Amino acid sequence: MIRQKIPKILIISSDTGGGHRSAAAAIVAGVQKFFLGRSYAVRVVRAIEESHAITEKLVGVYNWVLRHRQHWMKYLFWAINRFRPETREFFYTRTIGYLTDLFERWCPHVVVSVHPLTQHAIARVLKELKLADKIPLVTVVTDPCYGFWRGWACDDVSLYLVASAEARQQLIDYGVAPERIKVSGMPVHPKFEFPGEQAAQAAREALGLDPQKFTVFVNAGWAGGGNIPLIFRELIRGELDVQAIFLAGKNEELRVQAERLAATANFPVKVIGYSEHVEQLMGAANVMISKLGGLTTFEALACRLPIIADTITPPMPQEAGAASLIVKRGAGILLNHATDIVPVIRRMVEDSKHYAAMRAATVGLAIPNSTRRIVEEITALIPSPVMALEEPVLLDARSA
Repeated sequence: MIRQKIPKILIISSDTGGGHRSAAAAIVAGVQKFFLGRSYAVRVVRAIEESHAITEKLVGVYNWVLRHRQHWMKYLFWAINRFRPETREFFYTRTIGYLTDLFERWCPHVVVSVHPLTQHAIARVLKELKLADKIPLVTVVTDPCYGFWRGWACDDVSLYLVASAEARQQLIDYGVAPERIKVSGMPVHPKFEFPGEQAAQAAREALGLDPQKFTVFVNAGWAGGGNIPLIFRELIRGELDVQAIFLAGKNEELRVQAERLAATANFPVKVIGYSEHVEQLMGAANVMISKLGGLTTFEALACRLPIIADTITPPMPQEAGAASLIVKRGAGILLNHATDIVPVIRRMVEDSKHYAAMRAATVGLAIPNSTRRIVEEITALIPSPVMALEEPVLLDARSA
């Protein structure tokens, strides 16, 4: 029986930190939510780690530095921008087999990159397979402000979707034609939204916490590390009328350490390892302490959650703009010293006008309906379906 062919979207990502993974998940969720009743096959691959053992090890090195040597990240940023590994023949020859096989086996109608080190190799493979004029390559830039990785810029990308006018200008300064760039906002998963006080209280109660008490969410990120453990140690020493949630991410050693520290705290602390439901933790919180990742920042803003940003280590260039944004608009505070955390929290608890102003400032910082805009731009590039022997299916795969 002849059935309509299902449009296929291939999303190229990597687990270098958690932001790219979150962006891919947001796009998948956007397709599911905003195109209900229409069938799309969506596949997410971690192309860098899956393409070769060498690149997989390099991803591990990146995450180790992010977790244990955050102050080295500025040197890593400089080295990658200087030596451009994404354009080097050494890496391309080792990954072309994986990429060619991926295209030949899955035959997507559009390819979406959410990582700065992937579009160059993808574009080259499309050319060599003589598919460049048939399969559009879309890049969703997950760094929201000026100063991001040079790897995002690639002459062969069909369409760029960026979060802000500043990000657009950065691509133009890198040589990307302005007509290929659209400002659409950040790819924030639709599940991140302001829950309202009643839902927030229910979320605290579900975590075994007091539904009425001011709640601090200490977010160590996907990798789990950086300066957040140091800030947490200072926080639990404070005589504060609060309770806390500590998220350790993928760092089991940090989770165990946090459990030990929580037992000595002057207030209740709920320690969690890795979670796929960060939106529930944000919904339960009154404020979040976190490193300034682009996606994490905008997920918190979607939940109307003020941010205390870890700037003990100066932010990387692509994060500095987000730091300036939240401070300028009054939605966040930059924490330059771990010892400042107790007085910062104390003021939020005791000065209700100060806290209310911060929460109000979170509204309107992001482009509304951004994920829907992104999904609409992507799906608009898919050619008209042809007839084929295929069943409707919606797939969210983590690997090829």
